[in-house]
Amino acid sequence: MSSEVAARRDAKKLVRSPSGLRMVPEHRAFGSPFGLEEPQWVPDKECPRCMQCDAKFDFLTRKHHCRRCGKCFCDKCCRQKVPLRRMCFVDPVRQCAQCALVSHREAEFYDKQLKVLLNGATFLVTFGNSESSEAMVCRLSSNQRYLLLDGDSRHEIEISHIATVQLLTEGFPPGGSNARATGMSLQYAAPGAEGMTRLKLTAWEDANASRRQSAAWLAAMHKAAKLLYESRDQ
Repeated sequence: MSSEVAARRDAKKLVRSPSGLRMVPEHRAFGSPFGLEEPQWVPDKECPRCMQCDAKFDFLTRKHHCRRCGKCFCDKCCRQKVPLRRMCFVDPVRQCAQCALVSHREAEFYDKQLKVLLNGATFLVTFGNSESSEAMVCRLSSNQRYLLLDGDSRHEIEISHIATVQLLTEGFPPGGSNARATGMSLQYAAPGAEGMTRLKLTAWEDANASRRQSAAWLAAMHKAAKLLYESRDQ
């Protein structure tokens, strides 16, 4: 990839919307696959009452729109200002109680797990039905759009092309408190290929530090997949 193309992918601009200032990609096509579009606000004339507590709006009881869901609420039901990074807001924005709870949970992904994905971890990587594996460092690109795999060979997988993500564990019960993540299976649409391509990541276990790093990366990628599915369902 040329430096000019990379710069175009990462270029951003500051825009003002009715909800606040947003730092968005210069080119819409290069936006994060985890991002959410701003919702359409419920028109004022269609919400004479708070959509949570049913309080009637008047001169004293003012209406506010939640920046995440776009619904109308009174100040009591929509007073929290919470970071909303999935919509690229520069500052915390007003959200209803339910949306604020979701945004708080997502903050952990952006504050902790996203850094783990960007730093990467080492896995044994198997493509398709191949019987051979290659040790590769897997990490998320800085613009969050690509899964980068670096070893003797190099591969780029567009995150938005990933169809399924399955966490592979050992221990009983599967996914229970005693289960340990050992790898991950992904299916994605590869350019020029018919059907889905399968990719298997197996945790690199040459040292305790590598095992911990791989396990943390797998957990972060599993969370990222959930956000990806939510973005598609928007």
